[in-house]
Amino acid sequence: MTMAPLISVVDLAVARGGVAILEGVHFALSAGRALVLRGPNGCGKTTLLRTIAGLQPPLAGHIEAMPDSIAYASHADGLKATLSVTENLRFWAAIYGQPKRVDPALAAMNLDALAARAAMSLSAGQKRRLGLARLLVTGRPVWVLDEPTVSLDAASVALFAAALRAHLATGGAALIATHIDIGLDEAAVLDLTPLKARAPAAGGAGGGFDEAFA
Repeated sequence: MTMAPLISVVDLAVARGGVAILEGVHFALSAGRALVLRGPNGCGKTTLLRTIAGLQPPLAGHIEAMPDSIAYASHADGLKATLSVTENLRFWAAIYGQPKRVDPALAAMNLDALAARAAMSLSAGQKRRLGLARLLVTGRPVWVLDEPTVSLDAASVALFAAALRAHLATGGAALIATHIDIGLDEAAVLDLTPLKARAPAAGGAGGGFDEAFA
């Protein structure tokens, strides 16, 4: 029996500053699947993700997902500066009702040695790892990620990719806007570059993306 997608986006149109910047976006993500958004700065990746996360209304189309199933991570790390690493994660875990996820999140993002450190004393990369660790304490199946690897070195990118694979392996899904290769070769790619700006593909014209992941 085919499982229903965790999230479906149908003919979605989104706007920035009242001006439509993306139209006709259509995809679905089932458990275990990831989709990477590509495109130049300003093409609408962040606006699309914010709309899918429920932070702004779409111009047209609709998004289908179970209530409280989406965890959104933006460029901001969302940390409380005076709290320790552990206290930050406990705070978010309490909000999501997932207290048992704190220790695994610390381990997954290599934060154990920093557990007692105040967030304000962390480096940019360490703060980013802590910000991403928040995803692991939400318990939500759909991760919507806007440039998640900003400020991360190569080792930390690999650490995050491992955490992402573990999320997919346990029935989660992920939608990711990123300019770098995070080593998730199994992910599909949706190119948001305006069609008129794309170079013709070898052997034929470039196309869009319009399929559901089964």
